[in-house]
Amino acid sequence: MRYNGVMRPEVSAGAVIFRRNKNKKRRDFLLLHYEAGHWDFAKGHLEGSETPIDAARREIVEETGLRRLRILPNFKHVIRYWMWSYAQKKQGRSVRIPKTVTFFIAEAFEDRVRLSDEHTGYVWLPYRDAVKLVTYKNAKELLRTAEELLQQKGQVIKTPA
Repeated sequence: MRYNGVMRPEVSAGAVIFRRNKNKKRRDFLLLHYEAGHWDFAKGHLEGSETPIDAARREIVEETGLRRLRILPNFKHVIRYWMWSYAQKKQGRSVRIPKTVTFFIAEAFEDRVRLSDEHTGYVWLPYRDAVKLVTYKNAKELLRTAEELLQQKGQVIKTPA
């Protein structure tokens, strides 16, 4: 499908997921290792008439198995980029399409992650390690923005230096 002269954009939603670690002295962020080899956050396509926040909740459950969580209010971060169309790749064509992903921040109240088939691993890391491991520049910026908001709002204990 064409949209303003280009393929219709892919629309997804996801979340930067964090937890308070066992000793409550820092917060840890969840990074997922994707089959393609990169480290990123839980995210996926909107289905039907889903809102971005509903899609983010569903994707978190599908990709991580985490059900006990809270989406924090007052944070919505949109990332736009170009990607190779999965549907077109399956047909043997290479087509780049615009993608828009709306991210939220979610606090997890459980530790046990149950990965979907699209991931090969996961890790809970403190901010400084997570920002080094996450692969893409826009994901690093998203994580920095989330960490700054969490510190400013006093949502959780600050990550120690």
